[in-house]
Parts: sequence; structure tokens; C-alpha cells
Amino acid sequence: MLTLAPTTITEWKAVYGRVEARNAIPARARIGGLIVDLAVTEGEMVKAGQKIATVQDDKIAFQVAALDAQLRALKAQMGTAQSELARGQTLVDKGVMTVQRLDQLRTEVDVARNQLAATGAQRSVIVQQGAEGDIFAPGDGRVLTVPVTRGGVIMAGEVVATIGGGGVFLRLAVPERYAATLKQGAAIRINTNGKESAGRLAKIYPQIDNGRVIADVEVDDLDTDFIDARVLVELPVGERAALLVPTAAIMTRSGIDFVHVAADGAETERAVVTGERTTRTDGDYVEILTGLAAGDVVVAP
Repeated sequence: MLTLAPTTITEWKAVYGRVEARNAIPARARIGGLIVDLAVTEGEMVKAGQKIATVQDDKIAFQVAALDAQLRALKAQMGTAQSELARGQTLVDKGVMTVQRLDQLRTEVDVARNQLAATGAQRSVIVQQGAEGDIFAPGDGRVLTVPVTRGGVIMAGEVVATIGGGGVFLRLAVPERYAATLKQGAAIRINTNGKESAGRLAKIYPQIDNGRVIADVEVDDLDTDFIDARVLVELPVGERAALLVPTAAIMTRSGIDFVHVAADGAETERAVVTGERTTRTDGDYVEILTGLAAGDVVVAP
């Protein structure tokens, strides 16, 4: 015998969540030029620091050659200035040249030496720019997009590939009328490819976007094969009172559901309209929409 009493059950709202990468980091070109090598494509796994593309700028080689020529010229001037300084020192010792002229020769040597150092530093900058043509993965993860092709021209700062790493999570867009019922940390139900799993409402964003509340869900065994895939999610949005009877107490004949009810020492059949089925710790139950009332005694097999 089961005496019916209102039972509080959770109301669930079905929405679609989207699988997103926790970190979507773009790998950008540091210099402009021609893409001469592209080593990755969408879907591949990469490691941090792995070379994924090479950009070549032919002007850099010509700039390095021009600076090499300037260095050779400056080295020749430096040698001449040092020879003049040594000759001037000899003449000053003999009293033929003034000390003022010797100071001028010494200044010319210092100027040539500084010009040589400045040009060498400028050459190092250009060489470093050429080395920056190699593009490396910014982190471990899966290649999500590759918007360029080998042989294409790219400018400095453009994205060569987008790497999704740091794991994945579900992002939900829930109608704002349910905003007050969402609680951070609440358990949710997820259906992925016919397999049900549990998750947790990890974060609720305060800004409403186009009439939707944005929330993030953490799931332990979420399928990560496809990013931006849509997944059916059921959120707890409220509670209500319902009359629940064991599923085994429902008998169906000719498409009509019946329940045995004990009243005045006798058992009678009563037609009912059933609703949602639910699983509890003590078994499977079904909600009775009409046909029974609180206080009725149900006979369960």
C-alpha cells in the first residue's frame, strides 16, 4: 500500500550547449611575406613550440647584403683612420704635427668604430627579422582553423592557424527568463550521442547577450572530437509538487492507464493520465497528472 502525498521534483529545461575549447590561441605571422611552408592542417594535434609554417621575405636577404657591403666599407675606413692616427702620433712625437690635429684623428677613429658597431647592430636586427619567419605553435592542442595556404601572401600579424588547447567545456545560452533559477555549481544532465552523463554549472556570466544568459559547464568525459558541436543539455530551472506512483503500479489496457486504489476496504481500478517518468533511489516512478489525489492509497504489486 502506498499513500499518495505531494513530492517535490525538479523541473528540467532542455537547451543545446556548444563544445568549445578552453583556450583558442591564434598563431600569428611576425613578418609579412610569402608562405613557403605550411606543415599543419585542420584537426591535427600539435605541441607547444612545434614549427607549423614558414614565411619568407626576399627583401630581407637584399637588406642583409647591403648592410654587409656597408660593413666592409666601414671596416676599410676604420683601418685608414687607425693608420692616420698612428702616423699622426709619430709626427707629434717629432714635433711636426700639433696635438690638436692628433685629437681630430683620434675622434675620426672613434666615429668610424661607432659607425661600424651601429651597422653591425642594424644587420643583427634584419637577420632576426628573417629568423622570425618561422611560426611556432603557441601551445599544446588541436588545430581548429588554417585560413591560409602555401604560396599565399601574408602580412605581419595575420593568423596562420588557431590552436584549441587547455581542454574543452560546454557553453550554454539560456533564455533570460530562467536567469533567476540558475545556480552556480548545480548538477545538470547531458546527452551526447545517446549517452547520458553528468556535469556541473561552473560559471554564469553576468552580462546577458541578445536575451540569453551565457553559462559554462564542466564535464569530465565530454567528447572532444568536434569543436563547436551542439550537445543536448537539461538544466534544473525550478521545483514543483507532483504525485508519484511506482511504474509497476500502472496497468495499461486498450491504451488507457489504470491504477488499483484501496478505499473502504475494497480495491477499485481508476483511470489515470500519466506524465513524466523519473528514477529515484528506491526505484522508477511515474507522475500522475489526473485521476488521483493526495491521500489516495495505491496498491502496488
